[in-house]
Amino acid sequence: MARFWTEPPHTHGSIARIGVMLVNLGTPEAPTARALRPYLKQFLSDPRVVEIPRLVWWPILNGIILNTRPAKSAAKYASVWMPEGSPLKVHTERQAKLLAEALIGAGHPDIEVTWAMRYGAPSIPDTLNRLRARGCDRILVLPAYPQYSSSTTGSVMDEVAHGLRHWRNLPEIRYVRSFQDDPGYIGALAQSVREHWAEHGEPDKLVLSFHGVPRRTLELGDPYHCECLKTGRLVARALDLAPERALVTFQSRFGKAEWLQPYTQPTLESLAKAGVRKVDVICPGFVSDCLETLEEIAMECRDAFLANGGESFRYIPCLNERNDWITALTDLTCRHLGHWLQQRAPSVEEAEATRQLALAAGAVR
Repeated sequence: MARFWTEPPHTHGSIARIGVMLVNLGTPEAPTARALRPYLKQFLSDPRVVEIPRLVWWPILNGIILNTRPAKSAAKYASVWMPEGSPLKVHTERQAKLLAEALIGAGHPDIEVTWAMRYGAPSIPDTLNRLRARGCDRILVLPAYPQYSSSTTGSVMDEVAHGLRHWRNLPEIRYVRSFQDDPGYIGALAQSVREHWAEHGEPDKLVLSFHGVPRRTLELGDPYHCECLKTGRLVARALDLAPERALVTFQSRFGKAEWLQPYTQPTLESLAKAGVRKVDVICPGFVSDCLETLEEIAMECRDAFLANGGESFRYIPCLNERNDWITALTDLTCRHLGHWLQQRAPSVEEAEATRQLALAAGAVR
């Protein structure tokens, strides 16, 4: 028999609200090995992230990786940690706050905007429970992944379903599946590059680095590779760049299996050896700066490019809290909320009249 957790009782006449949940990947609570271990265990235990059979993967994860990787990862996190916490957490929280303010400015003051992490805290189930407590019966889930992948957006959808599995009174749920070609998102990326070039000058090459995934996912039908290429093509077109000046690459390779190519760091090393002196790197697949952009790209890849003969390496920050990105995020949210925004909420008097009718018909509350 299905088990249902205790939940707020249904009360007639209550005024329902809309909730928006911005979801990002996740972060440890501190840049320490002790904090990294449970975070990495949750992340690397997700079958959408690691598609190796459990009997094979479990001894590797628990016997090797979780005993060696936390300390190494903690040192990397420490190099980018902010006074307020992890950069990913800081930027995601700020974006949610700015989105809420923008929705109020757009005439939607009653929308409850919050944020969650797929791994770590605040968790998706906990955040859904908070939205329920706030009276939200319609919830838009907005994964902060411009390009869809089973291992990112697909995993968020899994966790939402997991978090709702014991709810009796289920909310209406909508998802933003991806926004790899959204005009506002593309426009904000292109403008960030223009502003960077206006201050520092143009490079020989612009490298657009996306997070990598195993090549096997492409062969199994995951659209991530195609959506990354589309974003790269649209950004280059918006900048009026010749094809040979813009390169799409993939970073963060893990393990021995082949991942999507070309790989970012080897590409940068090859460019330097071939005589390319100036490169700029942007990471369009991340809307918030994080470990993978600030440490892997802006530090490790920079050092690799310069060590192989390059002269100038500049990292162009993620969209973070740019005004044009928050505008694009607000427009994206409103489009996906759709007709929910046109549904008129009842007045207090109308809600009370409805409650009295229900009580007269035998309702408990």
